[in-house]
Amino acid sequence: MADKNSKQPENVPGPWYVDQTCAPCHVCLDEAPALIRYAPGETHSFFFKQPETPEEEAAAENAMQACPTEAIGNDG
Repeated sequence: MADKNSKQPENVPGPWYVDQTCAPCHVCLDEAPALIRYAPGETHSFFFKQPETPEEEAAAENAMQACPTEAIGNDG
């Protein structure tokens, strides 16, 4: 389960976030490329955009379910 107290600093404000347990495995980018990207150096991922449509919400949810380190969270 993602830890809201250890969010990656690059996450944009909003309920969706990636925490510091992220391992750059690319799974979340496959699920939500319009929302999540790698930080410089590809050391971790972060939400550069919060979901705005039902399709984007579904993509974020799919990314959270697929994350092998459970680093994606939703405070919403």
